[in-house]
Amino acid sequence: MKKAEELVIQALKSAARDEHLKYAVQQSTELYPLLWKAAKRYVTGEKREDVITVAREYLEDNYNISIEYIGENTTDLWECERAKDEILQVIEEMGILSVKQTVSFDLSHIGLSINDEIAYQYLEELAQKAQWYGITLMISMEESSKTSDILTLYKKIAKNYTNIGITIQAYLYRTEVDLQELIQYPGKIRLVKGAFQEPVDIAMIRSEELNSRYLEYVEQLVNANHPISIATHDEMLIQEIERRQYLDKSNVELEMLYGVRPELLNELRTKEYRCRVYLTYGSEWYLYLCHRIAEQPENLYLAVTDIINESLRASSVVD
Repeated sequence: MKKAEELVIQALKSAARDEHLKYAVQQSTELYPLLWKAAKRYVTGEKREDVITVAREYLEDNYNISIEYIGENTTDLWECERAKDEILQVIEEMGILSVKQTVSFDLSHIGLSINDEIAYQYLEELAQKAQWYGITLMISMEESSKTSDILTLYKKIAKNYTNIGITIQAYLYRTEVDLQELIQYPGKIRLVKGAFQEPVDIAMIRSEELNSRYLEYVEQLVNANHPISIATHDEMLIQEIERRQYLDKSNVELEMLYGVRPELLNELRTKEYRCRVYLTYGSEWYLYLCHRIAEQPENLYLAVTDIINESLRASSVVD
């Protein structure tokens, strides 16, 4: 990777975690609508009805879906409760629309940033309702400072609910050990490379070594016949996974984010692989937008295009 690209990625990831900058964007009558034009490439809308409308379209095209109400690091109890209630509504509406779909969320959106007890109380409410409606819950992974707390709550809830999955990040060195324990639980494991900026002694950089590690984890889960969601847009990785015939396995699905490589996912769906689209909505899209651009700096060009002239919006982003 070129030095300039590395600097762009670092800057975007730093901007994503800057709460003052985030607040300034959200309060600005000029910046907010401008950046929202770029965010709409990856976010279905700001309201629940927006994501449900898009979800219906994908379901009609024989995709599976996962819905996330964007938000994290919430420290106000009322806001955590409001987020939990919103997710409960998503579960109900999705359960009525189509069973066996997924609702995803960050634990820090529903109380983890306050204390574990509140997060677990709200998590259990979500688990009960999701179980009733035949919906799978997928707990997202956050910064490494939260990993242990997230996994502790997951293991606790997974003892009583089999409809809850967990996301793990291949670039964390600790994942090699974590996976050996998580594979003992029935919940689906969503495997991502990892998007947060972490110290080099904690996480690998994007590299061939990371790709090899990712494939090792996929192989372990496939061989164990454990439910896995392969969440990547890396075409070379996907080609290798397809070559190994992992996508033919009944316990395997491929998942991609809304707005990222839709033509590639459609191509794979036509081969009758299990394909899932990850749909997001909500007003807390600032961090999400920064991460999508940081994943590939060339996407910054598309963001500029979207801001200046939405009519020139391309059908997919660079991966």
